[in-house]
Amino acid sequence: MNKYSEQSVGYDKLFAGGVADVVTDVLTLKAGASYVRGMVLGVITTSDLAVPVDSSKSDGSEAAYAILADDINATTGNVVAPVYLTGEFNQAALIFGGTDTAAKHKKELRKIGIFLKSNKS
Repeated sequence: MNKYSEQSVGYDKLFAGGVADVVTDVLTLKAGASYVRGMVLGVITTSDLAVPVDSSKSDGSEAAYAILADDINATTGNVVAPVYLTGEFNQAALIFGGTDTAAKHKKELRKIGIFLKSNKS
């Protein structure tokens, strides 16, 4: 399994507000793709691997679980990567799988402690 190496990330407007606690953890990203900071992840039930959340799936990854904390290249193997489990996030900065949108997952994310807001310019 590939190892994650910490990267420096500049201000990218991913966070919105600062009232809710930000809780972090790690998830293993499924091999075969590059993942981008701010990507909303779901977890495949049978493998426990994280992929972009996609409501058209029925393997567990249709449900939002976390938000990716850094850009990750997992093209050649599974990679353990940092994720946000809770916090306040700018809905315009989030990335979803398939044709999913923030509106599609907003209520679901709220239930797991992820709050979506609109940042003001």
